[in-house]
Amino acid sequence: MFRPKLPTMPQPTGTVTPPAVFEPTTITPGTPAPPAIVPAPSRPTVQLTPGTALALVGGSTAVVLVVGAVLVSMLLAVAITGASVAVCALVIRSLVNADAKRR
Repeated sequence: MFRPKLPTMPQPTGTVTPPAVFEPTTITPGTPAPPAIVPAPSRPTVQLTPGTALALVGGSTAVVLVVGAVLVSMLLAVAITGASVAVCALVIRSLVNADAKRR
């Protein structure tokens, strides 16, 4: 009951083709090809001037402020939703208890 049943390997059916035989090819020595010269990629250099540094700092500050505002607004939305659900639960509980006392 606790021993696994191992499947048996099925026997191949039909005709089995033998593997193809590859004959080695001879290499004839010739004149060696000169190595290819790869030119160095020309990338433009980025120069950081005081104006671009100020723009970079200003842009990153704006991104941080926008992301922070989005996260705070999401947290506020969750808090308001939780508070409204709690108020609804209290009102429903009060209505159910008042209805039970009348009977």
